[in-house]
Amino acid sequence: MNVLRTPDSRFEGLADWPFAPHYADIGGPEGVTLRMAYVDEGPRDGAPILLMHGEPSWSYLYRHIIPRLVERGHRVLAPDLIGFGRSDKPASRADYTYERHVDWASQWLTGLGLQGVVMFCQDWGGLIGLRLVAAFPERFAGVIAGNTSLPVGAGSNPGFDAWLHMSQTIPVMPIGGILNMGTTRELTPAEIAAYDAPFPDESFKEGARQFPALVPITPEHGSVAENQAAWKVLEAFEKPFLTAFSDNDPVTKGGEAGFKARVPGARNEGHVILPGGHFLQEDSPAAIADLLDDMVRRTR
Repeated sequence: MNVLRTPDSRFEGLADWPFAPHYADIGGPEGVTLRMAYVDEGPRDGAPILLMHGEPSWSYLYRHIIPRLVERGHRVLAPDLIGFGRSDKPASRADYTYERHVDWASQWLTGLGLQGVVMFCQDWGGLIGLRLVAAFPERFAGVIAGNTSLPVGAGSNPGFDAWLHMSQTIPVMPIGGILNMGTTRELTPAEIAAYDAPFPDESFKEGARQFPALVPITPEHGSVAENQAAWKVLEAFEKPFLTAFSDNDPVTKGGEAGFKARVPGARNEGHVILPGGHFLQEDSPAAIADLLDDMVRRTR
């Protein structure tokens, strides 16, 4: 496995990004060790809040949420998935599979020994993060899911189909531009540049290219059986499970209904629809921080 590492210089002077990186060594295939980066802010004895990003973003997506939670006394952790942010980037698309991503994230979670976690997950942050909840339900105190899913091969929608086609055919993948297209507010040039920072050239984007093709939208896709098994765990998950989807996302619109109907912990929650696009962390950071703070206080 050939592994690329984005130079540290690419992350210097990013807009609204004062957070120091932390690193964990993750076991990869063929005996390769991968370096996984993460943000870890706030008191170590504070309630742990896990922020899971998706495709093709990185923990920069949470820059306006992290300080709001730290100010309220919480410990906030935001990993960069392998292939994104400061984390190592395997150079071949074939190196990326759904199950490997779950394994890499599982190693990180258990390696830190996190317990009593409240998680916010969006996009692939949910496809991976909800698998963590299913694998380690005892480690989680609550979940907030926004603009995400846990698909089991039952099809897709025109919004996702359009994104899948674009991601697989566009010659140069404009990471920052994609983020800007998925928000209702206009990102600044500095913010767009920060989303581009992890990817010096197209060779660093193989994970970003591969993620859309890994979503199990047909029975023939990998991880359908694993996600079906995860749903069985979620269907017995009685801890708080809140949905906070946005009002302007063609990819996941209406996706909250499945969680509300199937997860017992969702039955007594005050589910919300927030203003924003697919990347609702950019459009409603204060509201997301408030929801997380409230859930932590209810579950401590």
